Amino acid sequence: MSWNDPNAKLEAQNYENPIPSRLLISQTLTKLGEATQPQLAATFGIEDPDQFDALGNRLKAMLRDGQISREGRPYRYTPVTQKDVVSGTISAHAKGFGFVVLDDMPDLFLHEKQMRWVFNGDTVDAIGTATDNRGRTEGLIVKVTERQQNQFIGTLDKDEEGYCVTLASPNNHQPITVTDENVQAIGAKQGQPVKVDIIDWPNQHEFATGKIVEVMDDDNDREVIIETTLLNYDIPHEFGAKVLAQANGYKEPTSKDLKGRTDIRDLPMVTIDGEDARDFDDAVYAEKRSGGNYRVVVAIADVSHYVTPNSALDHEAYERGTSVYFPHHVVPMLPEVLSNGLCSLNPDVDRLCMVADIKLSRAGNVTGYEFYPAVMHSQARLTYNQVNAYFDDPKDKAVPESLTGNKDVKKSIDTLHQLYEVLLKKREQRHAMEFETVETYIKFNEEGGIDAIIPRTRGDSHKLIEECMLLANTCAANFALKHDLPVLYRNHDKPDSEKTMRIHEYAKNFGISFPEENPTQEDYQRLIEVTKERPDAVSIHSMLLRSMMQANYAPENIGHFGLAYDEYSHFTSPIRRYPDLMLHRAIKAKVTGKRQPDTDFTLAEAGTQTSDTERRAEKASRFVETWLKCHYMKDHVGEEFKGVITTVTNFGLFITLTDLFIDGLVHISNVGKDYFVYDEKQQQLIGQDHGNLYGLGDEVLVKVTAVNMDLLQIDFELIKKLKSSAMNQSKKGQAKAQDSSTNSSNDSKKPAASKRRSNRGRGTKKSS
Repeated sequence: MSWNDPNAKLEAQNYENPIPSRLLISQTLTKLGEATQPQLAATFGIEDPDQFDALGNRLKAMLRDGQISREGRPYRYTPVTQKDVVSGTISAHAKGFGFVVLDDMPDLFLHEKQMRWVFNGDTVDAIGTATDNRGRTEGLIVKVTERQQNQFIGTLDKDEEGYCVTLASPNNHQPITVTDENVQAIGAKQGQPVKVDIIDWPNQHEFATGKIVEVMDDDNDREVIIETTLLNYDIPHEFGAKVLAQANGYKEPTSKDLKGRTDIRDLPMVTIDGEDARDFDDAVYAEKRSGGNYRVVVAIADVSHYVTPNSALDHEAYERGTSVYFPHHVVPMLPEVLSNGLCSLNPDVDRLCMVADIKLSRAGNVTGYEFYPAVMHSQARLTYNQVNAYFDDPKDKAVPESLTGNKDVKKSIDTLHQLYEVLLKKREQRHAMEFETVETYIKFNEEGGIDAIIPRTRGDSHKLIEECMLLANTCAANFALKHDLPVLYRNHDKPDSEKTMRIHEYAKNFGISFPEENPTQEDYQRLIEVTKERPDAVSIHSMLLRSMMQANYAPENIGHFGLAYDEYSHFTSPIRRYPDLMLHRAIKAKVTGKRQPDTDFTLAEAGTQTSDTERRAEKASRFVETWLKCHYMKDHVGEEFKGVITTVTNFGLFITLTDLFIDGLVHISNVGKDYFVYDEKQQQLIGQDHGNLYGLGDEVLVKVTAVNMDLLQIDFELIKKLKSSAMNQSKKGQAKAQDSSTNSSNDSKKPAASKRRSNRGRGTKKSS
């Protein structure tokens, strides 16, 4: 040996032909910075082939155990130190792999073996060890620092090794074993949903062990999946004793509560919401002023009066960040005694509020505004459908007496409608985006199953209220900026360059110029306008929406790209959004001359927390809705439905069913007997043998072939095309004439996935 090894004796005891120990290799790499296997062998003077191979095996073992990392070809090894360790959150995929999600660097990819340690949402320390052939940095978990949850809901299963609880996505990679005695004692039966507590966490060789604590005897699938989702996404859904005690300690407003408030109880304020709304954040009133000008009063529930800074209620509201909405189920940010009671602007009772009192010119320009705490008295609880019916026909029987029988309310509603038409022109002038998309709601039967999936319609009443809220939000942002208040702004950044380029290429199909970079709202709106009457408008506009950045909350204002505002905030929903509550507190302190309230968190922390909880709520809501739709489609396997192609990929076509608004995939192997080339620019699959062409907006007939509840995916088989979109009809002739050699040289066209290969496979083992 030509090396001085601190562990030489131990190596000599264990190996007949010893090689450098792990400690020496680490020390040498630290000294060299990096080295390949041949370079290390040269450094250690290793010439024997067996020793060289043994060194390679030791390097692989050290890589596996996170002691070194490697990159490039040939592999260059570097030592791993504490500075290489990063902290992140586990994001599990239904197929068994996962990621360590990091804030300021690319996520680490985790193989199935690494995922054996963790559940979705756990916090871990990890290191990057290597780069795979797809360019992803592979990760190795060093330590699990925090478990997101210790209780799960799953289905009781049994095989030759005994009982286990199989979890739903995103934790379906990780069953929890339970004992026969526990199953018998609790009276659980195979196939039943159960709630299980963790006893021992999983490791590299064994799954977690647990104890069933409850059999979910409610056979309503909707309730079970909602409770499961709340646990899986770590959404707080039970209020503690201190929180409830504070909330229940408040009474109806007294003369003491009204002190220092502007009395607007004589104004004919009304709320306009959906039929199923239970908490009423906002009330509105409008009047005409001299010269054709307008005054709009937007009253918002004064949640800040009850949720005082740093109290138990405040900490709970901050932790939740937002209310979470599931089909026919709400997890509120505040206890119902407040959200549906004292804070809610219910009719015929006095309510405390914060008011945005706004003056506008006859052209819809804001000429002045003021904010003040007030007391109001709603004169009617109106619904969108009732007000829409009134706009269509004031004598319609659906219009309530509280509107038509109260001349002051009626006059205010008429003025609001006139103002809405003025503001609509302003919206068009600033090129705020108005996408043609479909929002649906699920109608359930008495057994809790899906009865129908119905599109929500947006009439003038919806848009009228939206414009009033936008007015209040923009004035609040302007006020906060003018006075440098400690608040969060609602920011929406410009699209990134990669997504912009895709839209640029696609816009060519319509003969529309769209910039390759730095598009304006006018560029987007021009494309929206020219496509909104097309039958495939929803598909096109969904693609445009996907090109946009996500909105978030931050202490610095950068404006809202989608709404075309230079300054924007959230002021109008403090019952269900924490940033609105923060803004109320800051504005109230300023207008009443009081000191700005102290908080237990920084503004930057609040921006991150409220943005994260908003994402969490969106993901959870989307998961439940997708699960319910997949569960519904299990009963329709083998049936045929009409649909529209909404997304085209190199592995197939995503279809939205016309009547059910449910999405599924026609895999490339089920598209048809042809060799398809994926044209990314045109968003089409082009058949090279028979000239078949499928693109956005084509109407098709599909058959439901399978539903995978683990992956929450619905598989369709394409039966036939019913109708080509206008754009695809014009492209069909071109597709037949295309030469395959041209396609192979075109960077924007990629061969479709093999018809013989499916990316859907997944295996589950009982023990690891």
